[in-house]
Amino acid sequence: MARLFGIIAALSGLLATALGAYGAHGLPGKVSPALLASFETAVQYQFFHSLLLLLLALALRLRHCPFLVAAGGCLVLGMLGFSGSIYALVLLGDKFFGPITPMGGLMLMIGWLLLAVAAVKWEKIDE
Repeated sequence: MARLFGIIAALSGLLATALGAYGAHGLPGKVSPALLASFETAVQYQFFHSLLLLLLALALRLRHCPFLVAAGGCLVLGMLGFSGSIYALVLLGDKFFGPITPMGGLMLMIGWLLLAVAAVKWEKIDE
């Protein structure tokens, strides 16, 4: 899983970079300022969580922990749900994706919570 999460993190970072550039140079004047701000938020969240996923992948290389694996899965689903639905909303103009955004955000929060659980369990293993 560490390798898979590392690959996903790198590709997600690449995509966030490309979409961030498009949002900065290709979207202004084509969408409303509110939609542009939402797009920028999606890019920021994708960057932050791509970096977290990369760190999680590195941690899994050091020690396997089922809570880290679950956290990584939640982060991947969360980035797809949160950022992906905002990208679709802005780029496709389809409101169908709107209800997916909060579910993606919830998955990101669960990922962080599972990371905290992994940290607690990891500490107990070291004692």
